[in-house]
Amino acid sequence: MKIAVCGVWHVHAGDYTEKAKLSAEVIGVYDEDPERRRDFADKHGLKEFDSFQQLLDSEAEGVIVCSSTESHTGVITAVAKAKKHIFTEKVLALTAYDCKQIADAVRENGVNFVISLVQKYDGAMITAKNIADSGELGKINYLRFRNCHSGSIANWLPAHFYSRKECGGGAMIDLGAHGMYITDWFLGLPDSAASVFTVGCDRPDVREKNSDGVEDNAVTVMRFANGAIAVNETGFVSQHYPRILEVGGEEGRLLLCGSKLTKITSSTDGKAVEVPLADSLPSPLSQFLSGNILPGCGIEEATDLTRMMEMAYSRLA
Repeated sequence: MKIAVCGVWHVHAGDYTEKAKLSAEVIGVYDEDPERRRDFADKHGLKEFDSFQQLLDSEAEGVIVCSSTESHTGVITAVAKAKKHIFTEKVLALTAYDCKQIADAVRENGVNFVISLVQKYDGAMITAKNIADSGELGKINYLRFRNCHSGSIANWLPAHFYSRKECGGGAMIDLGAHGMYITDWFLGLPDSAASVFTVGCDRPDVREKNSDGVEDNAVTVMRFANGAIAVNETGFVSQHYPRILEVGGEEGRLLLCGSKLTKITSSTDGKAVEVPLADSLPSPLSQFLSGNILPGCGIEEATDLTRMMEMAYSRLA
């Protein structure tokens, strides 16, 4: 497949490009910032497209979209209308209304669409989901996901990641997206949500970047029609913190800490037992490039993620 890269705004653009080069022909890159585009093209050995239209008119069969989140609606809709397959970084768009415009364009033009909900392809997550679905835990009534990093306190996040206009928010809409789509995967869409957002890093050098005052420390609590509760914790102000998933039911619980998964159920006599992990699946990008698209990273899941973000940002304590 011949691939073009549209936008190098996102921190994963370089990684996606190098991975794509292993199995596809990456024919060029476009970014609206000429200096950023030139630096990226030089670093990755790519041709520069001088305009977005030039990318659309190119021989690329697929496009990796790593432009700013607020630009996704116009960019992805145009790519779909140009009959090019789409791989995009999360989140899809800032509103469900925008997601519908994208979804309509994708369906009307018959192109493949994949969003990078990468943790669904992780062996530990797959194992936890299979156990939850098996009924071994009984009725699921609680889920907690914690995923955080040191982007603010170590000051390695680019300044544009703190732009409310470009991102739509801060830590929750960026890193917190993982917890949202994992929650949806296990429990479906919530009925309601409420959030606590704070600015946890107030150092002058970081405060200068975060002039919009977007959250870098965040928790969203969600309520479900069946009585379940989910908690999504994220932030840019934590060091050495493992990924944590807790799933609790009427008959037992799972705990994933880093890459170690344990369970306690009636079958384990109330003792924590380590669970062997399934193999991870090829990443969403690999699946996109192969044309072998597995379920779970499509336009419906992308739209659900945005709906959950709208809930999270609509009610702040």
